[in-house]
This record gives sequence, C-alpha cells and structure tokens, in this order.
Amino acid sequence: MADNDPALLYEALRMDDIAAAQIAHTREFPARSAIYKSPRHPLDAAVVEKLGGLGIGELFSHQADAYDAARDGKDVVIITGTSSGKTLCYNLPALHFVSSEPWARMLYLFPTKALAQDQLGKLEGLLPEGIRAGTYDGDTPARQRGPMRKMAHVVLTNPDMLHVGILPSHELWAKFFKSLRLIVLDEMHVYRGVFGSHVCGVLRRLLRLAEWHKARPQIIACSATIGNPRELFTNLTGREAVLIEEDGAPRGKRTFVFWNPPELGEGQRLSANIVSSELMVGLAENGQRVLAFNRARISAELVLRYSRKRAEKGGVISPNSIESYRAGYTPKERRQIEKALFKGELLGLAATNAMELGVDVGSLDAVVMNGYPGTVASFWQQAGRAGRGSRDGLAIMVAHDDPLEQFLVREPGLVLDGHNERVAVSPDNPQILSHQLRCAAYERALAPTELENFATKALEIAEGLDRAGELKFSSGLFYYPSHEPPAPGVNIRGGGGQLVTLRVDGEALGTMERWRAMQNAHAGAVYLHRGASFVVESLDLEKGEAQVVGKEVDYYTQAIVQSVVDPQMTLRETRLGRIAVSLVAISVTDAVVGFRRKTLDGDTVLSLEPLDLPPATYETLAVRFDLPLSRDAEAGVGGVHGVEHALLALAPLVCGSDRGDLGSAWYAMFPDSLSPTVFVMDRTPGGVGLCEKLYDSLVPWVTASRQLLQSCPCEDGCPACLLSARCEINNEALNKRQALELLSGFTELEIDG
Repeated sequence: MADNDPALLYEALRMDDIAAAQIAHTREFPARSAIYKSPRHPLDAAVVEKLGGLGIGELFSHQADAYDAARDGKDVVIITGTSSGKTLCYNLPALHFVSSEPWARMLYLFPTKALAQDQLGKLEGLLPEGIRAGTYDGDTPARQRGPMRKMAHVVLTNPDMLHVGILPSHELWAKFFKSLRLIVLDEMHVYRGVFGSHVCGVLRRLLRLAEWHKARPQIIACSATIGNPRELFTNLTGREAVLIEEDGAPRGKRTFVFWNPPELGEGQRLSANIVSSELMVGLAENGQRVLAFNRARISAELVLRYSRKRAEKGGVISPNSIESYRAGYTPKERRQIEKALFKGELLGLAATNAMELGVDVGSLDAVVMNGYPGTVASFWQQAGRAGRGSRDGLAIMVAHDDPLEQFLVREPGLVLDGHNERVAVSPDNPQILSHQLRCAAYERALAPTELENFATKALEIAEGLDRAGELKFSSGLFYYPSHEPPAPGVNIRGGGGQLVTLRVDGEALGTMERWRAMQNAHAGAVYLHRGASFVVESLDLEKGEAQVVGKEVDYYTQAIVQSVVDPQMTLRETRLGRIAVSLVAISVTDAVVGFRRKTLDGDTVLSLEPLDLPPATYETLAVRFDLPLSRDAEAGVGGVHGVEHALLALAPLVCGSDRGDLGSAWYAMFPDSLSPTVFVMDRTPGGVGLCEKLYDSLVPWVTASRQLLQSCPCEDGCPACLLSARCEINNEALNKRQALELLSGFTELEIDG
C-alpha cells in the first residue's frame, strides 16, 4: 500500500468482510481547483516578496476579497473551509497597516494559547524588518510583558487574558490602545454558549476602552461555516460586518465513512472507544498519520490506553508513537506533544476538541471521530484536519450506542448535506452580564448612556447591582466600589468560576471546574491522565481540591444527576395539536446523587454508588410540554418518559449545542397543571439562547424526534432510539409505542402570542 494514500486504505477496509459490515454509509466529495483573484488594492512590494518566499504567487478569491474589504475600512467576517488560508485574510491587511501607519497596533484574539503560538510563527515569516509581534498570555514571562506592551506592533492573546490581564490594567496599555488599528477574532464559531456570551461583554469592554483612548479599530473575524455568521458577529461585537463566504481554496478528494460498531447482543454494541483505537492503530500501521477526536477527556485517555496495548501486541509500530492531548495537561506537556506531532514523531494522537482548531500539526492523512463531535461545525472542522490543502483525506465517524448518533448513522445527510446550524450566544444573560458590567465599571466608571452598547437589559442589571451594593451610582456614573479588580473571580469559560485542583501526593495533576468536579472528581471517581488511571479519594469543595491516588482499575465512572424544576414565568406559548408548549423561566435544583461503575469495553453497569454532595440551584429557561393524560396509567408514564428521552436526544442537533449544555426533566403529573409534563432546559444559569432556538424550531424538532423512534426497527426501545446513558432511573419505565403516539399528536401549529 502506498504511503499517504487514505483512499487505498479505505478500499482495503471495504474489501474486508468484518470491516465492511460496520460501514454504515460512505460519501465522497470530489477534489476542487483553486480560484485565484487579484485584489483591487495592490499589495505592498515587501509583502509580495515575503509571499513569494513562501511559495505564494497568487491569492485565493476570498483572500483578495477580504483584503479589499479591509482596505475599504469595513469590518469583515470570513466563512470558508478548514485549511483555506483564512490567516492571510487578516495578516495581509495587518501588514499593510503596520507598514503604512508606523504607530498602528493590532490585537489578535485566539480561543486557545496553542493556536496563538502557532499563528505567531506564521506571522513572523511575513513581518518586515523592525515590526515586532509576540504572544501575551498566562505563559508569557513577567520580564517580557512590559516591553511587549510598549513595543509590540502585533499582540496575540486570548479572551481570557484580555479579560483578566489586559483590560483591568488598561492604563499600562494606553499607548497600545491609542494606536489600536485592527482586532482579529479567529475561530469565531467557538464563541458559543457561556464562553461566547462572556466574550460579548469582554469585546464591548475592549471597544469601549479603545474609544475612550480615541481609537476605533476595525474588526476582522474568521469562522468555520455556520448558519448565522453576521448575527453572531453582531452579537459578539455590536457591529455589522461584510460577509465573505465564497471559498476559493483548492481541496483534495474527501472520503467520509460512518462506522457503526458491531452488535454484541442484548441491544449493545462494541465500545466506540475500542473501535476508534483499532482504527487509529490500523491506519498508523499502514503508514497513515491519524488524529482521533474524542468528545470527553476520559475517552481520549481510554483510546490512548487501548491503542498502546494494540500497538504493542501488533509489533508494527511503537506504542510510544501514539499519544493523547487534552485540556488539563500542563503547558509544558502540551507544547511537547504539539512539537512531536508537527515533527512527525507521532503516528497517532487521541485528542479532545482542544486539537480541533487550526493549530498546524503538519500533514495528516486521516481523522477518526470517536462519536459525533456535538455540532455540525465541529464535525466539519475535525474532518478538515485530514488531507489539508489539495491532499486527499479520509474521515471516519465511529457512532456511539446512543439515540442521536445511531439516528445520524441512519440519516447521515443531516450533517453531510450542507445543514449549517446557528451559533447561540446571549449578551442579555443576566448572570453573565452582571459579571461583565462589574468588570467594566472597575476599568472605568459607566455612564447610563453607555449601557445600551452592552445589552438591552444592561441598565436594569446595573441598577440592580447598585441596590445590591455591587456597584455604586454617584454623580451620574456607576462605579465599582473596590480597588480590587473583579475579573480574576470571573471564569469566562464556565458559570461557577471556581476551579478544583486534582492532587496526587501533594503535586497538581490537573484542574477542572467546580461543576465538572462534582460529577467527575467525587470520591470514588476514576480520573485518567496520559494513559494512567487514578481514583479520587476525597473532594473538598471549600478548598477547591481533590486528592487522588494512582490505581489501575478495569472500569470507569459516570455521575447520576437529578433535577427538580420550579416554573417561575411563562414567556411564550403555543399549541401543537392537543399539546400545550411554552417557553418558560424556571428555577432548577441539580443534585449529583450517585454514580455508576461501568466496564471499559462494553458499558455494562457494575454497580450503583450513592453520593451526598450539596445541590446547586440556578435560574434558566426551558421549553415545557404539557401532555394529555393516558387511559392506561402505566403505559402513559412510560410514554411521557419516552418523549423526554426523544426530545432531549435530538435537541442538540436542532439548536447546534453540545449535549452537556441541555438537560431535561419529566413528571407523570406536574403539580401546577395536574398533567404529564416534560421540560427541556438550558443548563447555563440565565440561559444562552438555546431554548429560544428550540421553541422557534418546534415543528422540525418534534418531527425529527418522532422520526428517531420510527426509523429504528426495534419494538420496545433500544440504545439506538430511546435508551439514554444519562437517565437518572437507568432507563426504567419507558414505553416506545406510547411515546410515538404522543409525538404523533404534535400537529397543527398554532401560535398564541
């Protein structure tokens, strides 16, 4: 078999009887030639020379269009495929600005430190003599920070550092802000949910301070393909942008394979973790360089463990040629792994979505997706890491044994046929907005007339903060009543803010958010780190520490979370046939009541263990379904529970969210209506727009949920349609027939306010 030819390997897989039985669907996208274009505004001679040295003689059409729009003074958002050369779309205007305006400064924002480091290397290859650029983040040595503030023309950072390390001390950046000419937002689609909603506030704080320093920088944003790029740009920045979406980059042939692990009997399939490891090692043994994406940290660690055992047994490749990569590793560990991958020392890498973004890891031949990544945009981003540029690439999605992924195996067109989901953020989220307003007031007192630039409810929120003593209104301005900045206490990537450190023998092993720790670092939980397993001995939430010990175990753990819903207010309501549906504000109390020990290879439940952890209460939004009573009480209960499972399974696909962003609850008879009721809720305090999107998509959502059950040939419900690993009562009291009957009754949409 020829090296670097994933198509040949795919053909070999098809000829293998065992493998062919697991290939549920294939799709090929043909190669595409480049479309070149000359910009209206000529490039600087020095830039042309630099591009020539990199082998770039012409610009792709989208690069030329972006350069012209930026030179015309417009804000720009570019939506093109992975490896389409989006970097030049902002680097070329930046180079023109720093060459023609000696005092001009640029601020590049990337969602990860690794991506900023990678892009710095590319930028330095283009910079003319005397122009300085550097990264400014948590890894930047203190001795370098002062010179960078004063001397760097281009600063590359991330929203976290902007939030906590730059804006609160903006007086030190006065020279930089006065000359700020361009802001770059790379990987804009990442700014969704809680993180994106915080970034809305961070960017408004940045633009506000730039305006105070008499600057109005242009903004250039780049993104994977999404359904609402202009809307997202406006939500993030408060501005309108020119959209460039015609992709002129060449593309090699892309082969997509939807892989369904074999059935083991009793409605179970072989673990997708095992299948993903087998595929990764098989690809590596045949000369391919492969990246295996995993939805969860534990999956990445399990795939690494299985892959090394498989490589050791096969004897073709070294087990050490396979590594893992995820959040929680130290910066030193991440840099070592990135370097080894780029240099070709690694044949396989089991990673989370931390490797999804555009870090240059060299040439990859194939990608294995261990499960649906969670969004259509992430699916295409991950698939695009294989066969970059004009090289052919192979992408294999290994379906997990759950309703959503088995539904996608039956209906692959939902992700392959150009459906682009909309990214949801909520600048109006009251909890997030209150944090951002306190930070803004610390940086510079807020005038009421400025608040409308943050959000429509900003004045109301500021007045509430004044009454609570968290802001002080005096002389027509809102002041922050402390000399200590609030930003360090606001975690913009999560709701809680507090981090829990996992320690082994007193040494820090990793970190996770408080809410994640309650589910994954409780006493008895299994924690995996770079192929080694640890068991949590104790969790101290007050200290923010979990003590772990190294221990090899043959199981993993999964938390059981129970939710109690208390409706507060009805915001919108309608009817679908005989069923009342409403968008409601609710109070939710979550309790981690126990955990399951499950086998590594087959997801068999070994034991159920109780936990006694403090409950967490928060307010959010939900879509509420009030269902009709059934004449058969037992079947009716199973039908209501089944409707909850079906609606929750398809909700992430409808609203473009990660599965963990949504939750649900069901009641055989809810107290305020005395009718069966189902809630599907936004897990973020205050909500980030997910339930509004679900409510606005009721008909396609319910239709897809009904199709989920109808398209599965089983009679009583199985992991491919109805059973859920997240069910708090272990999938008891489910009735597929009754659930289908209820879902079939959702007809005749009637809007009522």
